[in-house]
Amino acid sequence: MIDLNKLVAGKQLTELDEKILHYVIDNMDTVLQMGVREIARVNFTSPASIIRLSKKLGYTGFVDMYYHLLPKVSHTQQPSEKSPEDIFKFELDDIFQYNSRESVDRFIQQVLNLKQQYIFIYATGFSAIAGEYLYKKLLVLGKKTIFASGTDSIGVFENNLEDIGAFVVISKSGETQQVIDKLTSAKEQGICTVSFTKNEPNRVAELSDIHFKIYDRNELDDRNMLPNTFFPSLLMMFEYLFKAYLDEKNTVQDK
Repeated sequence: MIDLNKLVAGKQLTELDEKILHYVIDNMDTVLQMGVREIARVNFTSPASIIRLSKKLGYTGFVDMYYHLLPKVSHTQQPSEKSPEDIFKFELDDIFQYNSRESVDRFIQQVLNLKQQYIFIYATGFSAIAGEYLYKKLLVLGKKTIFASGTDSIGVFENNLEDIGAFVVISKSGETQQVIDKLTSAKEQGICTVSFTKNEPNRVAELSDIHFKIYDRNELDDRNMLPNTFFPSLLMMFEYLFKAYLDEKNTVQDK
């Protein structure tokens, strides 16, 4: 169930690199004890190849790579020791464990308070389902909004650039190339960029002016096959943003 596509996206790995990475992930219980030299011997390569792979993935060395991969692989391969119901417990504290009130305030000011310009939402795959929910929620709040997914023509985005005040993307992995391409174009046009992604560092987050982190307990489950709270938590994040916006709006009206 481990899908490495998003883990290695943009890293320019060779066939040998991918072979080594698969070996490391398939043998997480023993590779640390084996060490770089033994892993290299088993894979008919040099220790330097393993170190180069670690650095390509953004780590300082093999041990650093191992300890960053370990929780991701463990969450994907092993069922949680908690009761099945625990995965479905949500609290507001979970949102602010990874996000700040400052980000919420900026989203309200730079996105929800737009008057004449459009909010453009872009997402693909499962994220597009959440994107459509956000789109319809904004419409009922009277916000000018456009929604597009990976199946829509590029013209939907390019032909409306001058009228877009905020570009909002949703990407569970934060490494979807279609999303990155659109985000880069929006940023080049000076448009405010907002993203909702997993809590771990990713390229989409780096490109965003405002970034909301959603905890992802199964980062390597790119096909969304395992029980996961990423999307429910994402919807809760949306609802909290709307609540904060309406609270602020009502406070202003009461003055």
